[in-house]
Amino acid sequence: MASKNSTPLQISGHHIVPLSLPPLPSFPTPATHYLYVSNHQPKHPTPTSPRSLFLVNVPFDATDVQIKHLLSTQLSLPNGRIEDVYFEGEEKKGHEPTEALPAHPGNMKKSKKRKRSVVERSTDEIETAKLPPTWDRSLHCVGRTAVVMFVDRASADAVIKAIKTIRKQRRQLTWGEGVETALPTLGLARYLNHHNLRYPDKTQLLQCVNNFMTAFAAQEASRAKLQARQRQEPDEDGFVMVTRGGRNGPARLDVAQEQADRQKKKQKGLEDFYRFQTREKNKAKAGELVRKFEEDKEKVRMMRERRQNFKPE
Repeated sequence: MASKNSTPLQISGHHIVPLSLPPLPSFPTPATHYLYVSNHQPKHPTPTSPRSLFLVNVPFDATDVQIKHLLSTQLSLPNGRIEDVYFEGEEKKGHEPTEALPAHPGNMKKSKKRKRSVVERSTDEIETAKLPPTWDRSLHCVGRTAVVMFVDRASADAVIKAIKTIRKQRRQLTWGEGVETALPTLGLARYLNHHNLRYPDKTQLLQCVNNFMTAFAAQEASRAKLQARQRQEPDEDGFVMVTRGGRNGPARLDVAQEQADRQKKKQKGLEDFYRFQTREKNKAKAGELVRKFEEDKEKVRMMRERRQNFKPE
């Protein structure tokens, strides 16, 4: 029978994983951190949801290295089965976004792929051409979540099974054990390193600025070409988009003639679109019939006059 103060195995469908936090020089007292692990079940499932795990109450200093080491080596499971780790509010490029994190951008996966424009590629280049980071590692707020994506569903199920095993054996894992030297240290050394990173090398700084200005110039040139093309090409309704810089006409006569022909084809069949156009058209037809009637009437009158004035010899 479990004791009164024992930690339950599960709570609200999450498996509880007690983690022993090693003592620090600033806080030499040992402490226990509770991590909650469950299968990833987002509101809008994605193809990667069945092979992902959802973590709650991630330690504030958690990194990809520590999470991968915890869910593989420390659980006596083979390495290399974790594809990626997504922390709440973290932005990663070049990876398929999941719907695990409410602050993660691009959660909804688009069903149709489209070719990226030059402006979008230039924007990505500007994002990558940022100044050097001033912190050696990122920290999280207490109680944040994360999603761990595995290579297959069997690997995710194996982690859940291993967690149940260690809880039955009453084993407690030590957070970050075995990867202490693979990560930058915290405490005073972190802030000393931050102070040094605030003043990067002039060569590195100049290269970052040059890359940014090159990408920015390419983006501006692409936008100028796009706006010039939009000012010359009418849309499907026959309207020309008014963009910044004024409205310029086509540069060549053949281009103008081609646009005029396309405009006539688009407007063909729209003469009777409005009711007043139909009335005007019927009125014009009636007027044309009256005019022709009067002309024919005049011709008949003239023929009768010539017949009356005819005198045979």
